[in-house]
Amino acid sequence: MGRTLTHRDEIAERRAWRLGAIIHTLKTRYGWPIEAEYLGEDRVASYRLADGCNVLALEYPRSARHVRAELKALGYGVIHHAAGDADG
Repeated sequence: MGRTLTHRDEIAERRAWRLGAIIHTLKTRYGWPIEAEYLGEDRVASYRLADGCNVLALEYPRSARHVRAELKALGYGVIHHAAGDADG
């Protein structure tokens, strides 16, 4: 568990252009432990939750509060990234 996202993923999958702003809000307003890594010549940011993060304990924006129940129903809890695996 623990998918890595880039701005390109956000554009392709959600047709959104503001992933950096969303990440900033989640980190500063909601205290999410999001890690960034800048890859390639273009220095494209790649984001993921820190290893050991309990996704059920995070504070969620009002628009995403239903996500906690969905994650719990799917059996998710603490994020564990496999060593050397960008998507954990």
